[in-house]
Amino acid sequence: MPWWKALLIRVAAIALALLVCAVVTMLFTGENPLNVFSAMISGSFGTSRKIWALLQGIAILLCVSLAVTPAFRMRFWNVGGEGQILMGGLACAACMIYFGEVVPNWVLILMMTVSAVVAGAIWGGIPAIFKAKWNTNETLFTLMMNYIATQLVAFFCNIWDKKGSGIVGIINPSTEAGWFPVLGGQRYLLNVIIVALLVVFVYIYLNYSKHGYELTVVGESEKTARYVGIKVEKVIVRTMLLSGALCGVAGLLLVGGTDHSISTTIAGGRGFTAVMVSWLAKFNPVVMILTSFIIVFLERGSSDITSRFGLNKSFSDILTGIILFFIIGSEFFINYRIDFVHNSEKEAK
Repeated sequence: MPWWKALLIRVAAIALALLVCAVVTMLFTGENPLNVFSAMISGSFGTSRKIWALLQGIAILLCVSLAVTPAFRMRFWNVGGEGQILMGGLACAACMIYFGEVVPNWVLILMMTVSAVVAGAIWGGIPAIFKAKWNTNETLFTLMMNYIATQLVAFFCNIWDKKGSGIVGIINPSTEAGWFPVLGGQRYLLNVIIVALLVVFVYIYLNYSKHGYELTVVGESEKTARYVGIKVEKVIVRTMLLSGALCGVAGLLLVGGTDHSISTTIAGGRGFTAVMVSWLAKFNPVVMILTSFIIVFLERGSSDITSRFGLNKSFSDILTGIILFFIIGSEFFINYRIDFVHNSEKEAK
């Protein structure tokens, strides 16, 4: 199918989704659908602060989506992004807490970066080793690793918390040790720049590097990969080390650049949402910018609808779900052609 036809199908799906949302809004709330959609737009673009918060949300989600994409291209279903983010954030927070007033800030940020990347890579490498050696189920393995990571973060939060609540507050609030520098007066600008560079890196890695070619061949057929001399086990472990490392970077950006704290909910479900972002973009890092924008825009816009009209939060989730349902459903008409065959033609065949 030509690209413009696929684009028209997706645009039509979004238009139909908005029409259904308008009908649902009128039936169940009595609100004017135009006011609801206006609130959704203003929730993301109403002020410069909202715009930068939108960009930050896109950057973090895009970072996690970039992380899981190499594994998905290899047909290694890494649903452990959540745990890999947590481990990267935990390593980053540990550096801030234990070395915040011991080393210069630039050394501390370097330590945070290395620790987060290594922690994420290790957490991604463990299921890869088991898959390569014993052909374990990577979906279940990576999923279970999320729960272990969550409990590890909870354990250390209890140790670091001085009030007994199990919640770590802002780390180094007075000295701001380990906090990412503010560029151009914008708190989130550095995060956006880092993720933009990662988009370029992952795109080149997947499409123009030997490693990217090898993982693609492994994803298409392990037998073919072995036949042409590719060491499948090595590719599996190497790709998951990269995937986990990039998730660790997401944890670094959250702890060092955004929240300056650590908790069991810091990943915010992005490890699972990234699966949909990557899949909708057909594992293309550049297209993921658009799919990440759609997801974050819907989340922030729906949240603003809830607060502005005093609606139940579930209603905003319903609108988001309707739109996503139509977007995902449109892929059927892009990947398959529907032919209606008359009974006479069936009998002739």
